Amino acid sequence: MTTSGTTDFNLNIEEAIQEAYERCGLSMRTGYDLRSSRRVLNIMFAEWANRGINVWTVKQRTATVAQNDQSNTADFASDIVDVLDVVVRDGTTDYTVDKISRAEYLNTPVKSTTGRPTQFFFDGQINPVMYFYPAADQAYTIVYNALTRIQDAGDYTNTTDLPFRFYPCLVAGLAYYIAMKRAPERMADLKFEYEDVWKRAADTDGGRDSVFLTPQNYFIGS
Repeated sequence: MTTSGTTDFNLNIEEAIQEAYERCGLSMRTGYDLRSSRRVLNIMFAEWANRGINVWTVKQRTATVAQNDQSNTADFASDIVDVLDVVVRDGTTDYTVDKISRAEYLNTPVKSTTGRPTQFFFDGQINPVMYFYPAADQAYTIVYNALTRIQDAGDYTNTTDLPFRFYPCLVAGLAYYIAMKRAPERMADLKFEYEDVWKRAADTDGGRDSVFLTPQNYFIGS
């Protein structure tokens, strides 16, 4: 049996759009069709950020917390969707920093209390801000896992910022979004296909760690 011996297939933007059009029973006829579909693709990538954690977009980054600072804006780029985990690095030791909600941070009575930060609140605005409690009693380095945006589609010859296992989901989703405007009679079937392949891809992206469940036994005394 002869095989290719390669595993480097990539789907560029134009190919993904063409495949999606074919699934809608359509063909691209104008440059506007291509531009419109690229816009749809970028909108879909934004929608994917709302569906949960895309593992391939999680980046480990570092930032500096200055002494007495209660917040940090300079080290947090606008491509960050959320911050998942944070540790404070003090010398060679990493200390966990717990994530708290906006309300929990707001209700912290004395935000100027100083010490090694043990809690953080990530305010995911257009210009993100990280708030720490207590405020740092000295300069610290923090290491954090950031959920970042999927890169824009860009040029039509670009490959997508996706692992290969998400290619079916990319095409299925794009076909569904195109059908909204060009083939509404196919929307129901294409949406079903999109959600099905999304679930399978997302389940794979979440990992295959083993889960062990231990039943709890209760004994009623006599």
